[in-house]
Amino acid sequence: MPERLVTIGLHSGLHARPATAFARAAAEQPVPVTISRDGRTPVSARSLLSVLALGAAHGDTVTLAAEGDGAEAALDALAGLLTHD
Repeated sequence: MPERLVTIGLHSGLHARPATAFARAAAEQPVPVTISRDGRTPVSARSLLSVLALGAAHGDTVTLAAEGDGAEAALDALAGLLTHD
């Protein structure tokens, strides 16, 4: 299962607006993607509430994981959303 460690580059972290954009982008991916922080149980990246509950702030590292055809491309696309404002 491909994974990416991503450092949150968004100045506001994964708060309401960026978390919404991230969850929407995850829902558009052809494979399910999970996100986790600090070794916690991975949650669906498609779930806005789950993404918000991570409490990921600027500079925190999260792990994205996906499996299936298109997993690498999905992780690349979602990682890009987390690293830039």
